[in-house]
Amino acid sequence: MAKEPKGVRLDNITKIYQDPKTKKDFAAVDNITLDIKPGSFVTLLGPSGCGKTTTLRMIAGFESPDTGDIYLGEEAINALTPHKRDTAMVFQSYALLPHYNVFDNIAYGLKIRKMSKEDIYKRVMDMVDLVELTGLEERQTNQLSGGQQQRVALARALVMEPGVLLFDEPLSNLDAKLRVTMRTEIRKIQQKLGITAIYVTHDQSEAMSLSDQIILMNKGKIAQIGTPQEIYFSPKNEFVADFIGEVNFLPGKLQKIENNKALVATYGTTIEAESFENLQPGDDCKVVLRPESVELHDEGRIPCEVILSTFMGSYQYYQVMVGDTMVKITEYNAKSRKIYKVGAKASITFDNSNLHVL
Repeated sequence: MAKEPKGVRLDNITKIYQDPKTKKDFAAVDNITLDIKPGSFVTLLGPSGCGKTTTLRMIAGFESPDTGDIYLGEEAINALTPHKRDTAMVFQSYALLPHYNVFDNIAYGLKIRKMSKEDIYKRVMDMVDLVELTGLEERQTNQLSGGQQQRVALARALVMEPGVLLFDEPLSNLDAKLRVTMRTEIRKIQQKLGITAIYVTHDQSEAMSLSDQIILMNKGKIAQIGTPQEIYFSPKNEFVADFIGEVNFLPGKLQKIENNKALVATYGTTIEAESFENLQPGDDCKVVLRPESVELHDEGRIPCEVILSTFMGSYQYYQVMVGDTMVKITEYNAKSRKIYKVGAKASITFDNSNLHVL
């Protein structure tokens, strides 16, 4: 990239819409504050209607916040139209020009800027090489595969050398295998160029594989900000734990807090784990237990009964009943383990270091 990447700051941003059915106002984005570092890859993740796309569109300039300020670098950009902001968007629909070939689609924005033909040619061909479309410059976009069309859309955005690159669910129209390939390519290109990227998706695996930071949103608010590892291993509330990956919740009662650890009684055993809630001794709580951190043994910490046992190739998948709670278990390298059949009595075991309490 010719330019330094820029950070993005959102200060107390709110966007109000009216529900078309009830005619009542609601906050699609509810007083959020964000600070996105230059050169980072940040994903806005969450269920439909959580406010992630509205947030992206406000950064791009397609929507205006009702309150709050947006900064690109040190520049306040609320009043700037989209084409005056130092951003570029890669859309879900690709938004390619069907009557233009690959070269002219990528060159479109540069021609509007009235750059010289020599400069346009060099920059476009550099982008064609970067997104691995060399030899397809003269091909019409309707003759390209979905993955190739997405590469053209990416090159068209990158050739403008934006301070920030925005992605609006760009891979949702591709099949599952191609999505994995393309997200790897997008991440490699972003790291090679050092550009700031803000990416919207509802796909957890996309967010985990791409991001330096994930901003998980729910009902217009930020539920948690953190690295993929922090979001997965240390969710701050039940929504985050349940949204990211598979999870089990064991009911428990807090016994005491000791050395910043919560001691919790659940199904006849005491668990020591991290706690992220303001819990007091005697409070009911939930122990967060990921399926891959649980094992089945003949004897262990908590008795259970197997109600489902399925071989999945790389792992054996179980569902067991612990009291009146169903627990999902994923045991990898199943060939070297004892396989429990439906109806078998067994026990679950786990390491306290893999747990925390909500």
